[in-house]
Amino acid sequence: MSISPLLIPILGISCGLLAILGGVFIKPWIALQQRKLELEAQMVAEKAAQYAAQTERLEQRVRVLERIVTDKGIDLSDEIEKLRDAPPLN
Repeated sequence: MSISPLLIPILGISCGLLAILGGVFIKPWIALQQRKLELEAQMVAEKAAQYAAQTERLEQRVRVLERIVTDKGIDLSDEIEKLRDAPPLN
């Protein structure tokens, strides 16, 4: 099997063109995909923080309701009125 003398320069030029095209097209595309993933991760983290805050507020409300229901020494209507007059926790 003989290798054509013309094949070596053609392969060299092809490798160079492939490297240039990879740098021009593939590298920015990979950077774009990475940026998309970073933004999506940030949005998911923000959503998780919102859910955590909402869960904390609901847990506080449940604790108050449990205290009202289980505390037999306090008149229920007085406790409800105190809670209505109290400023909201935010």
